[in-house]
Amino acid sequence: MNSFMTGSYRHNIDAKGRLTVPSKLRDRLGDSFYLTKGVDGCLFVYPEQEWQTFLEKLCALPIAQAAAVQRHFISNSSLVETDSMGRILIPKNLREYAALEKDTLFLGVGKRAEIWSSEKYEQVCNALSQEDILKTMSDVMI
Repeated sequence: MNSFMTGSYRHNIDAKGRLTVPSKLRDRLGDSFYLTKGVDGCLFVYPEQEWQTFLEKLCALPIAQAAAVQRHFISNSSLVETDSMGRILIPKNLREYAALEKDTLFLGVGKRAEIWSSEKYEQVCNALSQEDILKTMSDVMI
């Protein structure tokens, strides 16, 4: 099985806060996984094993350096389970943080996924310049 999640999937979140997990990502995420506040106004989505690895690394950081960051990710995390229709219920505090109202994107971004408000994702992508991309990619490009 491929260990990386990829792709972009557009779904609507319903009035109760339920969101369908794309089947291609569901295979990698499993029946239960973790949601937490991400960066840039999205939610991070971690398979259980990746979440444990992330927590170990985060908790190993010196408290003076990482206390606020630990609180951001850990205290706002939630274990969610898919229902019989492949949906998850996103907790209200996380829906509000990510401004999830209807049109959402579920993105595979390697060892985690992200859930975005489509509008917010477009704003963040438009703010990223080609120069920024090239700077970041200089050590990766062949």
